[in-house]
Amino acid sequence: MADDFDWNDIPLILALARTGSMSATGRELGVDASTISRRVAAAEKALDLRLFIRDSTRYRLTDAGAVFVAHGEGVYGNVQSMLLASTREADTIAGPVRISAIDFLFDHWLVRHVPALNALHPALDVHLLAESRNVSFTRREADFALRLAPPEDDAAVLMRKLGEIGWAVYAAPKFAHVPRAGWGSQPWLAFEETMAHVPEMRWLARLEPRVRVPLRVNSLSTMVNACRAGAGMALLPCIMGEDDGLRRLSGAEVYRELWLLSHRDAGSIGRFKAVAGWLSQVYLDSRAGLCGEERP
Repeated sequence: MADDFDWNDIPLILALARTGSMSATGRELGVDASTISRRVAAAEKALDLRLFIRDSTRYRLTDAGAVFVAHGEGVYGNVQSMLLASTREADTIAGPVRISAIDFLFDHWLVRHVPALNALHPALDVHLLAESRNVSFTRREADFALRLAPPEDDAAVLMRKLGEIGWAVYAAPKFAHVPRAGWGSQPWLAFEETMAHVPEMRWLARLEPRVRVPLRVNSLSTMVNACRAGAGMALLPCIMGEDDGLRRLSGAEVYRELWLLSHRDAGSIGRFKAVAGWLSQVYLDSRAGLCGEERP
């Protein structure tokens, strides 16, 4: 077959074979009869075949045309089946969805909402990937990522700010009596110096008098456990609550933005649209607690 044959002409040729009339084919396909005539002529030229002959009443298939139509019906039917199956797959809310986030967002917030998602869409296969590194949507390392800052460079990423998360002062029960004016005299927990730029560490650096930091860590989960053990006071996300040996001693002192990242193509696939909507709704339902407006 010639390389310049237009596959879009197959349904046109099939329709003309059925009707035997340019005008009837035009009405069926919603195009001018002149367009039908021009496209048939172009197809015959590209194929170097005569597909139709015209007698006094109608267009009739040549022997070569009959062979073309016999195969063309199968090809066109397979294409339609392919498109229908692809559309159904795109609309189906089933299959794997990988969500990357900092571990505390899973542990203290999102996992409690996953059962409702599973009940609503039981065919979903949700993967929660606890990590803070920048994932590549170009390389499809994740389908969604929840981050506290947008990525600097990823051509495939679609970014949407969900809202904010508040950070408040927490401590073990033995510090619960310490008034705000006395915070500067207490031991505090902090991240390693390499993380001095994050907003919560900048807030800590501004406390007066300059606080003593007997313990530095490189993960939030370690800081939470050290705070619970009584090693010092800490600025932690408001979603930590006051259970498991932690006491919240303030309202929100710092706010950080929460971003939902996804691949630009995710909006055209059913399961990704469903999960994106679920993440947005879960944030809205949890916003007061996340921002520290109410005690979780």
